[in-house]
Amino acid sequence: MAEPMSDTQILEALKRSEAIREGHFVLTSGRHSDTYVQCARVLEDPALTTSLAFTAVARLPEGIGIDLVAAPAVGGLIIGFAVAQALGVKFIFSERDGGRMTLRRSFEVPPGSRVLVVEDVVTTGGSVAELIDLIREQGGEVAAVVSLIDRGGDKKFADPFMPLLKLEVDSWEPASCRLCEAGVPVYSPGSRRLG
Repeated sequence: MAEPMSDTQILEALKRSEAIREGHFVLTSGRHSDTYVQCARVLEDPALTTSLAFTAVARLPEGIGIDLVAAPAVGGLIIGFAVAQALGVKFIFSERDGGRMTLRRSFEVPPGSRVLVVEDVVTTGGSVAELIDLIREQGGEVAAVVSLIDRGGDKKFADPFMPLLKLEVDSWEPASCRLCEAGVPVYSPGSRRLG
């Protein structure tokens, strides 16, 4: 396979695919931002997705030992599958059922399995933290968390985190959002609707 992508190449791919958008957005975390990263636009390209997955695997610490890849639906599905394929291991995903993250479809985490959690974009990491709890409840061990993009800020998980690219993008609680105050229409492009 080709060489892993550099940070510059990853950022260029995001821009080329129009994955970085400007406006007024509600993030999956519920926070508001003037910038939204829509990784689905990057993942429309199977060859690029394969290159990103290969890059993520190449950046893992030597000897990390991964038995299984798990991703939260919907954002982590495509890149999670591609990373599992690059590693040559099985892939499972979690879904929301009644607002709660669950493993459905008879997915299981074999006790003692070393699991790599994969997500597309991490802001607070709420979905990742919920998936980590599910993995541990089933007796699995989280080896690390990988994402395409880290949007910065404090995370709701403490496991080793290896994003391909870090973008420092401001976000605000809705009550202190300057865009709301200015009456800028808000768009909620994430995979989870918030009330």
